[in-house]
Amino acid sequence: MSSLPVHPADQARATAYTTVAAEVEHTLEIQRSVFLTRLVPVGSEDAARQVIEEQRRAHHDARHHCSAFVLGPDREIQRSSDDGEPGGTAGVPMMQALLQREVSQGVRNLSDVVAVTTRWFGGILLGAGGLVRAYSDSVSQALSVATPLTWIRRRELVVTIPIAEAGRAEHALRALGPAVTSTQYTADAAHVTLAVDDAEAALRAATDRVAQALGGRASTSRGRAVWAQ
Repeated sequence: MSSLPVHPADQARATAYTTVAAEVEHTLEIQRSVFLTRLVPVGSEDAARQVIEEQRRAHHDARHHCSAFVLGPDREIQRSSDDGEPGGTAGVPMMQALLQREVSQGVRNLSDVVAVTTRWFGGILLGAGGLVRAYSDSVSQALSVATPLTWIRRRELVVTIPIAEAGRAEHALRALGPAVTSTQYTADAAHVTLAVDDAEAALRAATDRVAQALGGRASTSRGRAVWAQ
């Protein structure tokens, strides 16, 4: 499973979204019941369900493996399961913990992540309210130890440079600011791709900076939208 975006950027309304950089596990004990939450970055429903089944097999001695996952830059796919707990006491609060997570000041855009919480019953009934708090807190605390990874929608700006000037020009482009994502060579030219914020003002400004840096000796064209850091 990879944290790399698999969603076409051109089809998204969102200009950015955040996932977790890597898998994490967190254990919470409440009234002798143990809640083990596993967070994994995923890009599809199949990948999310695979994580859930892996958790079920790895901890087959536990009775409940509750889950929630949200997918897509626009968070259009949302699924949750109580897995035998009383209705609404596990999957929904887990989902809310994902959806309401503030990844930065005022920003709630966490996606492409699955949370699976395995519970070992400790012999003391927690009640519906206690279960809601336990499952919500378990996911929230796991998110607190996870490293967020934000993907920003950018537009490719392809700069075509005469081959004789490629080395100097590429060095100048790398100093401009926008990330250089690739360089391709043909017989008479180098094609350097920059990732620029997908906004008209940013694209125009980047085009002007390229022209100034290369003294007008290059041409630019806009390419596809991509997710980049």
